[in-house]
Amino acid sequence: MKYGLIGEKLGHSFSKIIHEKIADYTYKLKEISKENLDAFMTDRDFNCINVTIPYKEAVIPHLYCIDDAAKAMGAVNTIVNRDGKLYGYNTDFDGMKLMIEKNGFDLKGSKVLLLGSGGTAKTSKAVAEHLGAREIITVSRSGEVNYGNVYELHSDADFIINTTPCGMYPNNDTYAIDPAQFPSLRGIIDAVYNPLKTALVQKGEKLGIKGVTGLYMLVAQAVLACSIFTDKDFDVQKISDEVFSEIIREKQNIVLVGMPGSGKSTIGKALAKKLGRNFVDTDDVITERHGVISEIFAEHGESYFRDRESEAVNDTAKGSSLVIATGGGAILREQNVDMLRQNGVIFFLNRPLEDIIPTDDRPLSSNSAELKKRFEERYDKYKSSADFEIFVDGNVENSVMKILECIR
Repeated sequence: MKYGLIGEKLGHSFSKIIHEKIADYTYKLKEISKENLDAFMTDRDFNCINVTIPYKEAVIPHLYCIDDAAKAMGAVNTIVNRDGKLYGYNTDFDGMKLMIEKNGFDLKGSKVLLLGSGGTAKTSKAVAEHLGAREIITVSRSGEVNYGNVYELHSDADFIINTTPCGMYPNNDTYAIDPAQFPSLRGIIDAVYNPLKTALVQKGEKLGIKGVTGLYMLVAQAVLACSIFTDKDFDVQKISDEVFSEIIREKQNIVLVGMPGSGKSTIGKALAKKLGRNFVDTDDVITERHGVISEIFAEHGESYFRDRESEAVNDTAKGSSLVIATGGGAILREQNVDMLRQNGVIFFLNRPLEDIIPTDDRPLSSNSAELKKRFEERYDKYKSSADFEIFVDGNVENSVMKILECIR
């Protein structure tokens, strides 16, 4: 391996995509078990690597030299092999700093809750100190301040920085701490980048608290690492902005919501074909797992079906670069919308009722009267759940183009 990333579990990683956008080399992901790390580092069969959880500290004894920044933080995320000698660096510091500053968070004089105690936590603490935080409280499972007493001891926190893997794919619906318990909270900074928007940040946003997840940090530190790998000067801000925007466009799901018969499947398939993406219809997922939807309603009732629908939405929404068509009632449960928003931008396909033909296979809208009733019940939820509203005129190509214009 010439260039790549080592870590224990890398199924969630975007690093290969990012590095290969920045520089002209092949970048590999190499999962290494804890018992095999020493052998890998001793063999030194690589040119340049990045290091992620849980090895940012464990690699240090194998290094010939580490730079002052990495030494001060006690964590290394970038290693260069120069004639058999390993040199360690930390680009996470500047990556985190750039992300915080880009999002307008002012940590000066603030009280910061730092969740976690690993290498990224050490980096984040150093960044918070550098940006003038007045007080930094480390929260861990077994520390003096922990997830049991933090609400009572530090409810006056201004910022939360999460460096734990809580909320990371595939455990997208988890979060380490409840932002609602901190009335003075001004911002949430989550180092997790997959999903694109974590449950912790979503919780904060519902309270009117600005939040950011770690994709920009990941991109910026990769640009800095590439500069070290290639011994070239890069315009870090410019390249980071460009690559970040590209990754968002490529990875973000396009989610279609709307009434049964509004064209979600037809438009979705055409859109997926145009973009070269996979198409998933959550109703098809339910049918494959549990049988015909009308029969599920008849045999088990609506509540049972909604549970199966939530399972299908949850599993599908964890994917990336998909076009997703949802069932007409998927937006009835807030948890479904939250999951779809984590990795997706949501479009409400608003088709005139007179253009929708009721069919017997739609349990709750099999005739015109039921269709009208469902639309009136759901219209506000369609509107509030969507990022964009597309008025569907029956021309599939027109609808596809409208969606593409919004994305661009």
